[in-house]
Amino acid sequence: MANIKIIHEGEAEGLLGRIYEAAVKRAGRVFQILKVQSLNPPVLQSSMGLYRDTMFGESPLSRGQREMLAVVVSVMNECHY
Repeated sequence: MANIKIIHEGEAEGLLGRIYEAAVKRAGRVFQILKVQSLNPPVLQSSMGLYRDTMFGESPLSRGQREMLAVVVSVMNECHY
């Protein structure tokens, strides 16, 4: 199994600390998908923006359809997210 270095909540400072704080406020915790990007907080921030725009932005697809597509892709990739 691959081992990816991550920065844990107690170690996060600056931009990463603010991202983690926002994640806890939003979801009650920091999910692993964020932690695996923790070594590069600006990229993590951009990735989160892309996700928000894709899932919540204007689209001909409903929110439910977008969620369904995300689940299908995760299953096909054997990803538990």
